[in-house]
Amino acid sequence: MTYCLGIKLKSGIVGIADTRITSGNETTIAKKVFTINKNRHSFFIMTSGLRSVRDKSITYFKEIIEQNDESFDKLYKAVNAFADQVKRAANEDKASLKEAGLNFNLNAIVGGQLENDEEHKIYLLYPEGNWIEVTEGSPFVIIGNKGYGKPILDRAIKYTSSMKFALNAGFLSFDATRISANDVEYPIDIVYYVKDSFNIIEQRFEQSELQKLSDHWNTILSEEIHRIPEGWMDKLLSEEKEVSYEV
Repeated sequence: MTYCLGIKLKSGIVGIADTRITSGNETTIAKKVFTINKNRHSFFIMTSGLRSVRDKSITYFKEIIEQNDESFDKLYKAVNAFADQVKRAANEDKASLKEAGLNFNLNAIVGGQLENDEEHKIYLLYPEGNWIEVTEGSPFVIIGNKGYGKPILDRAIKYTSSMKFALNAGFLSFDATRISANDVEYPIDIVYYVKDSFNIIEQRFEQSELQKLSDHWNTILSEEIHRIPEGWMDKLLSEEKEVSYEV
């Protein structure tokens, strides 16, 4: 599985991707983020799904970028171009994958800003090649293993949140997933984009660099659980009423 997160904020974009690849009983590390930084062309693609499908689609897309980069002046056009390559890979491999008992299941988060975009944007791309745009009302999207980390973001993230706050919340979302799922793991790749900067910053973090933050959060959770009012339990824990049974 995978954990990839994209958060759209008023001031920019934050993204987090794990690097664990699982194949049968074997696990390896591989990058799940592809980044483009050119003159007023800055965007990233995060992927979840079969590695072979991901690599083929990205390889095809790299050729499109090299040949036609000037034609992409808005991010949705780049998303459409990548979608075409995903569909191309599907046409080539979907039948053979099905015969092998595998599903063509590539999902992608595409985020960034191109020269004629009025603001930074994030898109969620489905395996069929269609997409939706992430908006202020629901400013984040997760692909892969989303069940464990999503509640933290639902409670905490707003479009007006600061990027530092979003980084902390995003890390805690990843950490919750990592603890509960054995198919998501360090190291993690983080992308950071400030609105109108046209420069995506990408950095990898190892577990040793973030373990103190994880331990700190665990301590806070344990202490706060002990502070939760217990009055609501009175009805449950009160003396059991006598019950008479007829024989």
